[in-house]
Amino acid sequence: MTFFDNPVIPGFSPDPSICRAGEDYYVATSSFEYVPGVPLWHSRDLVHWRLIGHALDRPGQLELTDEVPASAGVFAPTLRYHDGRFWMITTVVGETGTFLVTARDPAGPWSDPVPVGVPGIDPDLAWDEDGTCWCLYSHGGIRAVRIDPHTGKLLGEPVAVWSGTGLQYPEGPHLYRFGGWWYLLLSEGGTERGHALSVARARTLPGPFEPHPANPVLSHRSTDHPIQNTGHGDMVQAHDGTWWMVLLGTRPRGDTPLYHGLGRETFLAPVRWEDEWPVPGPLELRAQAPALTPHPWPAEPARDDFDAGTLAPCWVQLRRPDPEAVRLDERPGHLVLHARGDSLDRPGATFVGRRQRDPDCSARTLADVSEGGRGGLVARLDEAHHYQVETGGGTVRAVARIGPLSSVVAEHPVPAGPVTLRIDVTTTGVLPPTITSRTGPDEAVPAGLRAGGPDTLRLGYETPDGDFRVLAELDGRYLTTEVAGGFTGRVLGMYATGGSAAFDWFELRPA
Repeated sequence: MTFFDNPVIPGFSPDPSICRAGEDYYVATSSFEYVPGVPLWHSRDLVHWRLIGHALDRPGQLELTDEVPASAGVFAPTLRYHDGRFWMITTVVGETGTFLVTARDPAGPWSDPVPVGVPGIDPDLAWDEDGTCWCLYSHGGIRAVRIDPHTGKLLGEPVAVWSGTGLQYPEGPHLYRFGGWWYLLLSEGGTERGHALSVARARTLPGPFEPHPANPVLSHRSTDHPIQNTGHGDMVQAHDGTWWMVLLGTRPRGDTPLYHGLGRETFLAPVRWEDEWPVPGPLELRAQAPALTPHPWPAEPARDDFDAGTLAPCWVQLRRPDPEAVRLDERPGHLVLHARGDSLDRPGATFVGRRQRDPDCSARTLADVSEGGRGGLVARLDEAHHYQVETGGGTVRAVARIGPLSSVVAEHPVPAGPVTLRIDVTTTGVLPPTITSRTGPDEAVPAGLRAGGPDTLRLGYETPDGDFRVLAELDGRYLTTEVAGGFTGRVLGMYATGGSAAFDWFELRPA
């Protein structure tokens, strides 16, 4: 008997949708304001996943404006394999609405977008026996309509179908045909702690659907289970005949109400059939692996020396790529960023980052900032919640932006030239709920305060002999959804907010 560790895709990877082509499995996840859009993951055993690219990776497919706020943009995709082609349908909230793209190879290239004239979010695709394509979506409940997937044209009027048990926000519908039944899986209860998965079935479309008598079929709400916010699932039948589900969840930590900084992650759970009903679970951090031949991929490199001509798929930017501001050809072996905005507190800043995938980790980079310039390393949740360590003008500064407040927490002079900036994230020895500057001897913890956040972020720089000089230790709760709101997770990376900054290398390693 073999086991695996959940989540199978750690870090900010919500709303997973899965499909199978032969013995290969593919997952698409939401990307919101980050580009390229819709990460695509590949597996051959449902446990080990590698990032192979993005479905929306060029202007003309996706180019968000600065008016798109954090946690808007590209919402929940559905990924399907039908008639020898991959289909991905999604909604760009606040911009172009719902559209679909297709590809022969999920690694790309993907087609230009085909608009689909439905409102709402969370579109789904399913084909019946005669080849008719159905699109389901969430808009004041779950609705369904026949479409021509090649043109996006609606082939009838949308009809209301089953919308759950009455909990708030019925969403994320997925429709399956199996064993003489149509099964409709959806999420309800909101994507926070009340999240739940429910299922109904019908003999024909568009129904009527009968609900499972014990809905919700999976939820960890009102429990002390280490995986919370469980929902937005999608099922697949493996090539050995077994059934599995990918779904989102979180790993909250700290004091009540518990906090998660990595965002909603992708988990794997078995699905069993009882009385012709799919029943997912149990969902555990350590679980029995599918009986498929294990197929681990080479580990994603922790360090990037920027020697390639293009950025690796793990790198993301904000809202729209800017090839003039993000350069790999300007200084050999360096990533050069040119400031297009003077602050990370507003849209428009030049930023390149990677998702935080491990609760305990260390991010480091060697930064060389132009005269009069400013840039550095940041742990980002959104424009109003981020911690920075930056260099410029002969000084290294630790900066905290928490809601409406922004402050230089600590600073220290450094010699001219490149400097290694560093952010460590640790879940041990977390701080009480205060910002504690470590520019001098450790300060005493004020009486009556206790540690409550999920982790501590230590910001600073390394001296030439390799010592880590910590400028500030900051409470991680302020970079969590429970404090900041929204749908994303932390992204760690480099930025320039004045002049230009050249980065010789970047590494993100688990502690």
